[in-house]
Amino acid sequence: MKSLLALFALVALPVMAAEPTLYGRYEYIALPEIGGEVLKAKMDTGALTASLSAKDIETFTRDGEDWVRFRLATKDASNKVFEHKVARISKIKSRSDEDDDERDSSDVAKRPVVDLELCLGNVKRTVEVNLTDRSHFNYPLLIGAKALREFGAAVNPARRYTADKPDC
Repeated sequence: MKSLLALFALVALPVMAAEPTLYGRYEYIALPEIGGEVLKAKMDTGALTASLSAKDIETFTRDGEDWVRFRLATKDASNKVFEHKVARISKIKSRSDEDDDERDSSDVAKRPVVDLELCLGNVKRTVEVNLTDRSHFNYPLLIGAKALREFGAAVNPARRYTADKPDC
């Protein structure tokens, strides 16, 4: 029995130790659930969660569950309103708070998080994305470490747009 388990381990090892797909610091990502929009995204290993630029963010209750409605806050975005079920509410500390010994809990931003399908190259994954106004940033979509793991991704900061245009 031990030799059978050892053989299985040797056969399964290459699958379990698959190399990550290498992407550039910036990539194009499609949002199939958001009208198929294709956005420029920043791949940010320093951020934990993904963030999508949204405005007019309003939470509400539908059938006893928390939902959110919003519009995209991106260049050339339509005025269309999107609604999604809220997966959770994230608490984000601003970077200026990181060095303070006495943190005030009122300085924590609360953001709705939705489970959203993202398409990177020819790979589609559902990831948690928090909604916040990123219109003052160059990239309306930030892909954090959790989403990078979902995609089996590694990031080469010296490269840009290494994946083909989204095709999921």
